[in-house]
Amino acid sequence: MKKKSLQQIALTLLVINLAVRVHAQASVTASMFAEVISALSATENAQLSFGKFSPEAHGGEIYLSPEGVRSKSGSVVLTGEGHKVGSFIITGEDQATFSITLPSGHLLLTNSNGARSMIVKNWVSTPAQGVGAGILKGGTQEVKVGATLVVGSIIDNPAGIYKGTYIITFAYN
Repeated sequence: MKKKSLQQIALTLLVINLAVRVHAQASVTASMFAEVISALSATENAQLSFGKFSPEAHGGEIYLSPEGVRSKSGSVVLTGEGHKVGSFIITGEDQATFSITLPSGHLLLTNSNGARSMIVKNWVSTPAQGVGAGILKGGTQEVKVGATLVVGSIIDNPAGIYKGTYIITFAYN
């Protein structure tokens, strides 16, 4: 009798355990979604220009801030205006943030005859470069770029037009 009672108790516990497991489960159909936003684009609005100057005997450096302030060191003589910051219009998803990556090293401006060049370095921007640097208020943001031009003497950098290119990268965060 005792054996039968123990078997009945064990069987009852097993049935209760299985019943609890069955009732402890529930299935639900859940929703999911994705949103595709407009692509980020950049357009050059103004070319970076250090303007007109004369290197004179020893040369030096010309500094152009993203705010358009031009200054110099050394024997360089700044003449006239003509200097402009690089300007870019960034467009994309309203209120999205983006990063700015400026050139990391020295680039060259080369004389149109190809014989002489000047170094461009110390790239700066407004907003400053980095992750989350810009916010697309209304879906657009202007980014302004400046740099430093290293100028040799008048012998090293004779009169002429010096040109070059640079790459600036904008990316969503």
